[in-house]
Amino acid sequence: MKKYLIIVILGMLLPVALRAQQRPPEDPEKAAQELYENIQIQVEKFIELYKLDDVQAFYLDSIFVYNYTHMQDELNAMSKAKVSNTDLYISVQDAWEEKNYQAVCAILDDNQRAKYLKQGAARDKKARDKRMGKTK
Repeated sequence: MKKYLIIVILGMLLPVALRAQQRPPEDPEKAAQELYENIQIQVEKFIELYKLDDVQAFYLDSIFVYNYTHMQDELNAMSKAKVSNTDLYISVQDAWEEKNYQAVCAILDDNQRAKYLKQGAARDKKARDKRMGKTK
């Protein structure tokens, strides 16, 4: 019975996996637009959650646009170079996320920063530090 269930599930997932492998190359303009839209959603969540003022929102938007576009460029360059080591991709993401963390902490006031850390930023930083070998 279990073997039959596994075969049925694999049969259903196989076409999806094959379609994902045959995706045409993504349009760079469309990818940039999607990235910018995702950044705007993230900034709006920060504004709502941490009650950011206009200056903080402007800095946050600028920081995220700069960091995420450069991270995406670096990941695309690695992908074009056919880098297959996932640890390298994760280390690049961790490095840029650390830059985001430092920048966000710099623009938030003490109360906002405490809430930010409580919402999971401290946990994420600890996980990044552990992956980077900076465990204390």
